[in-house]
Amino acid sequence: MDIVFVRDLEVKTVIGVFDWERKIRQRLVFNLELGTDFSAAAKSDDLKDTLDYKAISHAIEEFAEASSYQLVEALVEAVADMVMTKFSVKWLSITLDKPGAVSCARSVGVKLERGQKW
Repeated sequence: MDIVFVRDLEVKTVIGVFDWERKIRQRLVFNLELGTDFSAAAKSDDLKDTLDYKAISHAIEEFAEASSYQLVEALVEAVADMVMTKFSVKWLSITLDKPGAVSCARSVGVKLERGQKW
């Protein structure tokens, strides 16, 4: 399995359970690994034969910024579903950080893995 990755994709969105969090946009950071086989792209040197990380990044940014989930768990699950469906990704791993959510930690967040590695 080959991996296409996106690191430190920052978005601002409404996220959180507290009243004050529902009134502001907070910074979230996504890190993704997307399982694929890019041998065809390596031979053809053509973007259509691989996962377009720019298109995937923009789709995540638009999706997350339009959302207003309370929990990062709900947002990351929805993003995973969207990416797997829209871009025909068979396996992915996403880490979602919420910097500043806990004053004594640089960041907190969640990580999920979906699909089958081959």
